[in-house]
Amino acid sequence: MNGMAMRRPLRRMTVVLLWVALAIGVAWFYDYRRSMQSLWKIRQHGRIVVLTENNANSYYIYKETPMGFEYDLAKAFAGHLGVDLEVKTPGWDDLFASLQRGDGDFIAASMTHTRKRERHADFSEPYLSVRQHLILHKSDHSVKTPADLAGRTVHVREGTTYQQRLEALQADGIDLKLVLHRNTPTEELIEQVAKRQIDITVADSAIALLNRRYYPDIRIAFPIEKEQPLAWAVRKGDRGLRAEINRFFDEIKENGTFTRIYNRYYTAVDTFDYVDVKKFHQRIYTRLPRFRPLIEKAADRHGFDWQMIAAVIYQESHFDPFAQSHTGVKGLMQLTQVTAEEMGVTDRFDFEQNISAGVAYLAKLRHRFDDIEDPRTRLLFALASYNIGYGHVRDAQQIAENLGMDPNRWQSLKEVLPLLRNREYYADTTYGYARGNEAVRYIERILTYYDILKQKKAF
Repeated sequence: MNGMAMRRPLRRMTVVLLWVALAIGVAWFYDYRRSMQSLWKIRQHGRIVVLTENNANSYYIYKETPMGFEYDLAKAFAGHLGVDLEVKTPGWDDLFASLQRGDGDFIAASMTHTRKRERHADFSEPYLSVRQHLILHKSDHSVKTPADLAGRTVHVREGTTYQQRLEALQADGIDLKLVLHRNTPTEELIEQVAKRQIDITVADSAIALLNRRYYPDIRIAFPIEKEQPLAWAVRKGDRGLRAEINRFFDEIKENGTFTRIYNRYYTAVDTFDYVDVKKFHQRIYTRLPRFRPLIEKAADRHGFDWQMIAAVIYQESHFDPFAQSHTGVKGLMQLTQVTAEEMGVTDRFDFEQNISAGVAYLAKLRHRFDDIEDPRTRLLFALASYNIGYGHVRDAQQIAENLGMDPNRWQSLKEVLPLLRNREYYADTTYGYARGNEAVRYIERILTYYDILKQKKAF
């Protein structure tokens, strides 16, 4: 009897434990099902909605085409899922509320992942790191340490990590005045600094470096915060979508897609020549208008963006129709005598002949790279050929292939072109030695000018 009496409570305890385990299992199952539901719905509906910011860093429309670093990443993620992408820009202050209301599926807005923000959303693994920098006018060298902010006024957007950091500096005893702007993009505050409408703002390094192109009169001062990770945000508990985003970032970093997208917007962003960029901004208004109709006409005839052609012409001649180099190239597009004869040019200093022939020749070079599927890459190869010669570009492709690289990717060519200066590489090529590093710089400058022109509201 005693043994039976002892077994009864053990059986009851076992039953209770089984019921508890079952309850936990059921709860886990429903929680897991709920966490996977949004991803299932996205695939069922064939659409995913991204919440982002409307600015040069995240998302903007250029010639009726959506662009931006975050947009391109989000578009690639939609492709990864096999669904369409819809974009919503509710404004910075409403991003989390829009996510929680279900207006969008995830936030991709170059947002830093902080513990405070974890109250509102779950975050993916980071895909970039940034640091907060003070932004001042180029002429202002009075702020060299955080302590120099005492008595100064700093303007930032409300609800940002910039605000949090500046409040921490105030708590540390630095008597700075903080002015908060509701839903004002950081880019606008940077512009106000450039125009001396405000003294100081703060921006993440990526935003600061990109906007320095558009506002060359700013100075990117010292960082005021350690590195912070950028990540995408999903609704709390949405583990399925978060896990898929993490898989996506792992995949595109492995296959090179992330690097291609990053380079599309941030090529040579660390390289900044104040005098050159400042002069370009001025000549957009003083020199370009004279030639714009001819540039537009030639670009349209051959299927180019006229602002890209304008960027090429500026790189070639700084919009000087009588430019002539020591090598004998002449005019706006710096035509060689051989190219001029090939394209039927009788006077290389004739504006219309020079532009028309130069653009036609660039189109001819682009056509010679029809074996490259991506239109942007095809254009970059054509530009490299315009600068260094078609044969040298084909040599560089062969070197890339020999090194186990994809010869039809610009990133490969960018790494290989400088090797044409080294005998061990050019000795076995068809066309031999070339200053390939100059071709890389040539294209980087063109892309910088093109990016500036795209952002110019007057154009």
